[in-house]
Amino acid sequence: MKNLFELPERSPKPRPYGLTMVLDNGYGLDYIKDVLDLNAHLVDYVKIGWGTSIVTSKLEEKIALYHSFDIPLSFGGTLFELAVLQKKVDALPDKLFEAKIDIVEISDGSIELTQKEKIGYIEKFTNLGFKVVSEVGSKDDNVVISPKKWVEQMTRELEAGAWKVIAEGRESGTSGLYRKSHEIRTGLVEEIVDSLPIEKIIWEAPLKTHQAWFIKQFGCNVNLGNIAMDQVIALETLRLGLRSDTLTFFHGEEAIV
Repeated sequence: MKNLFELPERSPKPRPYGLTMVLDNGYGLDYIKDVLDLNAHLVDYVKIGWGTSIVTSKLEEKIALYHSFDIPLSFGGTLFELAVLQKKVDALPDKLFEAKIDIVEISDGSIELTQKEKIGYIEKFTNLGFKVVSEVGSKDDNVVISPKKWVEQMTRELEAGAWKVIAEGRESGTSGLYRKSHEIRTGLVEEIVDSLPIEKIIWEAPLKTHQAWFIKQFGCNVNLGNIAMDQVIALETLRLGLRSDTLTFFHGEEAIV
């Protein structure tokens, strides 16, 4: 069927851009297997959310299942922040190696770190051989960080060795990039993309309206994160103009595929 239609060109896996990062907030093994049997080719990496890895039973089996589909994993940045609060960051790398975690998320969305401290952690985990993603933006919806500060932090963290920087949006889409009303801080987004390579940014976009907006602004190969497992195929249809929200954008009279 797909050979009948002209579609936007998606970058193939393993892709340096056009990433779909899925948030696992406690999915069961059978459910994961059922979804990935059909859709593993659409998932670039999975974040085992916030601190759920501590209370997840059969964690080793879950990690092995994802790896059987060649999907890299990270734990949530909240777990890193807990290690900072309890002064256990030095012990964390061995635990991550033991758990076969591929990507380390360095964040300060709920704690206070100086830029120097955060840069030091990024360099530490990068030098140990981890692929590092750093998250910028507060999880507190009452905290508004200026666009200039976002750009400065993202720039320095990429220079320190971060593979990608995540623009905070939470799983609710009500903080960081978004106002409490779920409205996108478009001026902030514009300032970020004016200053940084867009392929280096993962935009947390948990809601369909957010996903469609980023796709219309930056094309089908924009990096998007905090995607629910049951929305993986729905997101891909947005990327390809196979859903009403982006159909005419990609396939209307003036669209260029």
